[in-house]
Amino acid sequence: MGSRAASERLLDSGGVWVDGLARSKSFRLSGGEVVEFEPLAPPTSGLTPERMELRVAYEDEHLLVVDKPAGVVVHPAPGHSSGTLVHGLLGHAVAGGQAPHRPGIVHRIDRDTSGLLVVARSEEAHRRLQRLVRHREIERAYQALVRGRPRSHRGKIEAPIGRDRADPTRQSLDTATPRSAVTHFEVAELLARHALLTVRLETGRTHQIRVHLRAIELPVAGDPVYGVAGDLGLRRQFLHAARLTFAHPFTGRPVDVSSALPSDLAAALQRARENESSS
Repeated sequence: MGSRAASERLLDSGGVWVDGLARSKSFRLSGGEVVEFEPLAPPTSGLTPERMELRVAYEDEHLLVVDKPAGVVVHPAPGHSSGTLVHGLLGHAVAGGQAPHRPGIVHRIDRDTSGLLVVARSEEAHRRLQRLVRHREIERAYQALVRGRPRSHRGKIEAPIGRDRADPTRQSLDTATPRSAVTHFEVAELLARHALLTVRLETGRTHQIRVHLRAIELPVAGDPVYGVAGDLGLRRQFLHAARLTFAHPFTGRPVDVSSALPSDLAAALQRARENESSS
């Protein structure tokens, strides 16, 4: 176990995440949170920009919104010292935050989930964006293709989740450490064996969408952990952060950015349509 001083340095660097959000050392745990940390990495000067095809969906002098491809880790971490989104963003003047190995990063999405993230370009922008994230004032809408037929056109899933009793690497409703979680969904397209949903999070628990949809018998297509692995030829979960809306932290004007389905998900959706129209 490391020293108290080392722990404080890790907290001060922003290297401790609770349920996917960076937290300060004053943050109090209530039980059941997923806490992640990573060893302090070399300073930003040690990071080498890498050529990466990135779609910048919005940018100004304060921030940018980038469309992360699937399979890309957001920032350097043990086992991922290169090829991260941060490496691709170093040429876009990103900055802010106390962790030098992930300049500008204020929130994350899973490696195999694609879609939109907002990134800061200064210390002040980073502080203001983190405040929006903490207060849940950044709305993220996802597209999810699920196997099954929803019982209603729209719905609200309100079920606490936490570490699974039998497998601590998974999240579950069967947990000794439940935390409140609320997910809203609406049917965008109904097929015979699948449904395309628009999903919005009221809370931001780890793996919340995937766990909640499985709980109502609508597992995410292609999800190897909570859903239907290999469904429709998918090599990852059909989950895409398709829309990001928030009030600009400096001007207050609305920022509303959308992202089309990437090619692998669009092809899977087309296969679902073709397969089910012929059945």
